[in-house]
Parts: sequence; structure tokens; C-alpha cells
Amino acid sequence: MMSKMISKAISKTALTNLSKAFLISICALGFTVSATAAPEKTSTHTHHGATITKSSPVFLGDGGNYPFSEAVRVGDTLYMSGQIGFKDGKLVKGGVKAEAKQTMDNINTTLLKYGYQKSDIVKCMVMLTDMDDFNDFNKIYKAELAKPYPVRSAFGVAELAAGASVEVECIAVK
Repeated sequence: MMSKMISKAISKTALTNLSKAFLISICALGFTVSATAAPEKTSTHTHHGATITKSSPVFLGDGGNYPFSEAVRVGDTLYMSGQIGFKDGKLVKGGVKAEAKQTMDNINTTLLKYGYQKSDIVKCMVMLTDMDDFNDFNKIYKAELAKPYPVRSAFGVAELAAGASVEVECIAVK
């Protein structure tokens, strides 16, 4: 009887110690996973004269006479200001297709300037002053981007800057 009680006490002590060890291991593993899942990004480098710190926003380019940045980079994500069909400081002529083509060219130029490419685009927001131009815009959009296409929203708006018919804003991630 005494040996059963001793055996039971040893088993209970062993089980308690095993439970504590298991709990400590799980907590340590959880800490390790959470510590490596979202590491603090502190590396910096220079690209086109801008110092890029991955953990904080870096405002890139400027809007010239306008109060906005061309893009903002946070970590590996590039948030781009809306682009319209400007070339050489003027809106291109030729209607929505010509504007859409120039807009997509301007987006590509901005992407390349900051080390990205069209395939890095994950989200676009399209604004059209006439929703009847939706199909014409889509023809250009599909010709400029490849599958899988980024997620996208499209809005009909009353007016756009400089009398543009289309504006596109994108987010890209490396």
C-alpha cells in the first residue's frame, strides 16, 4: 500500500513537472514565433537620393507646386499618389484611351523610379469622370497589366484635376 502511495505521489509530481515543462516550452515557442513573425525593421538604404527606413514612412518625390508626395514607402509597401494622363506638364489629347495609356505609363515610371515594377502592384483605385468609359479604360488596363491582376475599385466622379477623364492610384509591395 505504501509503495502504491509513493508511486502515485511520484507519478503526480512527475506529471506536474512535465506539465510545467510543457507550459514553459509552449510559452517560449510562442515568444520565439511572435518575435520572429514581426521583426523590428531597422535597416536603411539610399535609393534615388532618399534614405529609406523600413520601419517608418519615407515620403518620396514631391508634387511640385502641389501639396502631396509622389509616393510614400513603408517597409516594402509603396503607396502612390493618383496619376493622371500628364505628359510634359500637359494632359494628353485623344480622349480616355490616350489618357489611360499615359496614366499607366506614369504609374510605371514612378514604380521603376523607386525600385518596383508593374507586377508588384497589389491594389488600384480608378476614378472616371464618365462611367461609360469603363470598358475603354479596361482595354488599356488589361493591355498594361498581366494576370493575376491587382485588386481594384472603380468610381465615377464629377471632376478630376486638370480636367482629366481618368485617375489611377496604386499600392505596390515587394
